[in-house]
Amino acid sequence: MTPYIDVFKIGPAALWIYQLPAGTDIQLVIDKGERYFVDNETLNKDDFAFAPHFMIYSKTKISSGEGVMERLRIRLNEILGENRARIDEDMREHTSFKAGGRADFYLTPQNIEELISVIRALNAAGTAFFILGNGTNVLVRDGGYRGAVIRIGPDFDGGAALQMTGAGGTRIITASAGMSLAAVAKKVAESGFSGLEALSGIPGNVGGALYMNAGAYGVEIADIVEKVAIYDINNDNIVTVNSSDMEFAYRESVFKRNPWVILSAVLRLRKGDRTAILRATEEYARERNRKQPMEFPSAGSFFKRPAGAYAGKLIEDAGLKGLTVGGARVSEKHAGFIVNIGGATAADILALAGEVKRRVSERDGFDLEPEPRIIGEN
Repeated sequence: MTPYIDVFKIGPAALWIYQLPAGTDIQLVIDKGERYFVDNETLNKDDFAFAPHFMIYSKTKISSGEGVMERLRIRLNEILGENRARIDEDMREHTSFKAGGRADFYLTPQNIEELISVIRALNAAGTAFFILGNGTNVLVRDGGYRGAVIRIGPDFDGGAALQMTGAGGTRIITASAGMSLAAVAKKVAESGFSGLEALSGIPGNVGGALYMNAGAYGVEIADIVEKVAIYDINNDNIVTVNSSDMEFAYRESVFKRNPWVILSAVLRLRKGDRTAILRATEEYARERNRKQPMEFPSAGSFFKRPAGAYAGKLIEDAGLKGLTVGGARVSEKHAGFIVNIGGATAADILALAGEVKRRVSERDGFDLEPEPRIIGEN
């Protein structure tokens, strides 16, 4: 019989289990809310080839507590504590679509030092990770995310402490990446500074807005950003990126194409009439509530605007308002939105998006591209 080997894997067994040497004696842990241990026997590989979610360790590693995942879990707990290093987390609770699977780890660092330590630990363990902001432009497939989701939340790096400097007609503000864009817009409006009114209804955070160059009503965050502090994962250092190097385009930026984590942003605003700024901010919010299906979970406009057209109009003209797959529906209020009308799975949402894309392409020749980031396994 083959001696115990050092092995750890996670994910669908069929992808790799048959690569183990014949007669390999291992211990299997199937983790789907419960843990099952199989000791001191040679396993029939066919019994586990299609297990949907599992962990496998060698017996020697399990018994000594030195398994790769166990060491990683211990290290993450050392960095963050158990309450902020959670395992097998339901990502429906952290995304605006309220659909999709679970993440192996859900991590919430509160400062830059913790963030960097977490990323170093994950890299050392060879574990994939995904940076999550407010979860308003993300869909996790139903099979879940095999790796760690790192949430950059509103408390990250002192979050609420918005820094303002400057005098006269301009004001420079520094905002943490985790701050809600709406919260930043509200604070600066109350201080009588203009530039964020049109963006005040965007539900994401500052980091997410920069990553995708968020925009609304003809205004983009690219219009007001001066510089951004990022953590360069490959070079393991913090650097500043100037606006001239951010390569902004419609829903695009340099941040999408580099292994960087956005930490904070410096924005340039202009002095204005406080009453008029607050009135404009409120008007944009009313317009958003009037036109968009705020009563249902969604990720905002599902498709990017194709060159020379508007996705919502193409979808409406194709007669697709109300088209439904499972719990997912093309909004009857705004055709650019796919909404969760109750119990939608990620598969429902993606199947509906695929059907919309197919019909619009056949009718008008436009190739619609999804705007949300889609991660995880089917």
